[in-house]
Amino acid sequence: MNVPNPRISVLITFLVASFLYLYRDVFAKLINDWSIDENYSHGFLVIPIALYLAWERRHQFVTAPRRPVTLGLLVAVMGLGMLLAGILGAEVFTTEVSMLATLAGSILFLFGWSHLRVMMFPIAFLLLMIPLPSIIFNQITFPLQLLASQFGESALVLAGIPVLREGNVIHLANTSLAVAEACSGIRSLISLLTLGIVYGYFMDSRSWARVIIATSTVPVAIVTNGFRVAGTGVAAHYFGVAAAEGFFHEFSGWLVFVSAFAILLALHRGLVWMLPQAPPKQAGDGTATPSGSTETRTEQRKKWQLES
Repeated sequence: MNVPNPRISVLITFLVASFLYLYRDVFAKLINDWSIDENYSHGFLVIPIALYLAWERRHQFVTAPRRPVTLGLLVAVMGLGMLLAGILGAEVFTTEVSMLATLAGSILFLFGWSHLRVMMFPIAFLLLMIPLPSIIFNQITFPLQLLASQFGESALVLAGIPVLREGNVIHLANTSLAVAEACSGIRSLISLLTLGIVYGYFMDSRSWARVIIATSTVPVAIVTNGFRVAGTGVAAHYFGVAAAEGFFHEFSGWLVFVSAFAILLALHRGLVWMLPQAPPKQAGDGTATPSGSTETRTEQRKKWQLES
């Protein structure tokens, strides 16, 4: 059994406690944003998932060769500088991103590149919990509003419903519908992107397949939200504006997200059907081993004895 160095354990405990204390106000602000901003309510799940991903890599982290890199200290100091600049300039996004820079720099300085590579994905995954700055968020949501309104207009025309669109406002015979920021699809896009990354990671071991699953969440979210806008227009035309508000509006949001995830599942099934994953390789004595591993039963037994 590998016994960790007590000094290293004490040092890591001290640094983790210092990190949490230093960024306590940043964490409090993040939790508040997740609570009041429905676009980022998924943030409550990001940290537990990232911790699980890190815990899953614990054996790789422990067994990786420790070669501290001085550059990591510079990265960590830059992260702390970003924290200070963000506090002085009241720029919340900078303080939140500085957490990741400080964390990555500390791992690089204390352990080296091998350890940082092991933990790179969990650290990068934490980016999904950070709300985008308003200037960037608005640059994304407005085009999405126009796309959703254009899609809705086209669908209504195909359905034979008289419609006139002005920007993100759809005029019907009996009412007008404004595709607001909440209806732009940004909420489902961010949540679906997070879900797509997690799903791809756990359900497919091929990097290129994970990338396809994650990137496909963007067009899937846009198209399904366009159908939501079109469905709202149809309901408003035949049943009045009340049918496009309240329960129907909220329920359609959940229905769109479930439909988008179902499309994501179908896409992955199609990838597996067309390009199936390679089965685990067989060791020389017929024992199955993980893909890319050439360990024999004897080698595995020795490893288990060392670990136990």
